[in-house]
Order: sequence, then structure tokens, then C-alpha cells
Amino acid sequence: MPNPAPATPLVVVLAYDGLCTFEFGCAAEVFGLPRPEMGEGWYRFAVAAIEPGPLRATGGLRVEADGGMDLLAQAGTIVVPGWRGVEAPVPEPLCAALRAAHAAGARILSLCSGAFVLAAAGLLKGRRATTHWRYADRLVARFPGLRFVPDVLYVDEGSVLTAAGSAAGLDLCLHLVRRDFGPAAANRVARRLVLPAHRQGGQAQYVERPVPGAITADARIAPLLDRVRAALDQPWPIARL
Repeated sequence: MPNPAPATPLVVVLAYDGLCTFEFGCAAEVFGLPRPEMGEGWYRFAVAAIEPGPLRATGGLRVEADGGMDLLAQAGTIVVPGWRGVEAPVPEPLCAALRAAHAAGARILSLCSGAFVLAAAGLLKGRRATTHWRYADRLVARFPGLRFVPDVLYVDEGSVLTAAGSAAGLDLCLHLVRRDFGPAAANRVARRLVLPAHRQGGQAQYVERPVPGAITADARIAPLLDRVRAALDQPWPIARL
């Protein structure tokens, strides 16, 4: 079943003291840059502070927001960057504002540990969701009512979407562009980002694991394939391979 775009193009990204700068930047880069080539219907962008300032961000930055949580009631899409700490409590006024916005039709996206905010608001109960592999056990233990999906870059549950690790936030944001405006638009945004429009694979490829000491079949066959590709005009019978 298709997921219709929201009635309003306003994308609101949360800002808070201890803001995760990279995840915030992912949302700002995709939704917040002027893109006249996309026409009149492109997203509008605003930043909502969930608490009084000054708001400090990772890297020694200070953030001055466009407004407060009243902006959430105007949003068609709300983005929750990685939360300031997986053990940090989520303010109940924020949870209530997210629930109200979602009930009014807004889509809610979380990037990385932002899933803890959605879960605290009750928006992941009974839904599939993901987060960074480092936080998976804690998310499942604290919120057993959600259906955790481990080895993916993002999960789309229609009006609630969650991304895995930090850079997977870009994958999810591009996915939403693809959903709203089609693959050609997502490709144009990805090209400007110098990023694949659709990245294959899941989180497992990024989890640290022991490197095999012995030469594996994959290690032997990869150089062979390189040689074949470099000389496709030559015959490659089995004996030569």
C-alpha cells in the first residue's frame, strides 16, 4: 500500500542540549538546503528546540532554533536526531508533543539512538524498528513491546520510520525523498551528496569481527575476477580459470 506524502511539506528537526551534530546535519542536508531545481512543492525546514537554551551540540557548537515545540503541531514530518544518551530520560512534554503530532498525521523519523525517544513516546509499540547495533540490546530490554529488526539500515513503518547507525540517517532521509517525490528526485539529491541513492546491505557488515588468518576462497577468487574483468576480450575456459 503506498504511503502518501503529508499534507504539509514542513520538516521539523528537534534540537536539544547535547545535540548529536552529525545526525542533525543529515536531516538538514537532505531537507533543509534550498533546492530550486525541485520546484515549488519541495520541503520546508525548521528547527524546534525542546528546551530553553543555550543548546550545546557535539563539537563545541551552540544552536539557536527557529522555535519551540509548538512547531511540531505544524509539521508534516518530524526528525529526531540521535538522542543525547541512551540512558538519558526523555522529557514527558516532548513525548506528549510527538504523540499529538503523530495522531494529527505527522510522520516521525528517528536517526540512530533517536529511536529511544520514539519508544519512550510509545510510538514504537507493536511496530518494527531499528537503531544502532551498539544500542540494540538496551532498546529491546527497555521497550520489549517493539519488534526489533537488527540487520537493516532503516525500517519504514509508514508514519513511523527508524534508521540504524548515524550515517544510515542519510539512507532513511533519501528513502523518504524517494517515497515522496520518486527515484529521480532521490537520485538528484544523492548525486549532490556524492552518495549512492540506495545502499545495499545492513549493519552486520560494519560490526567489528575477527579477521580470518587463513586465506579464504573469497580471497583467492577476488583477484581472479579482477583479471577476468580486465581482459573480457580473451577466452576464459575452466582450465585457465
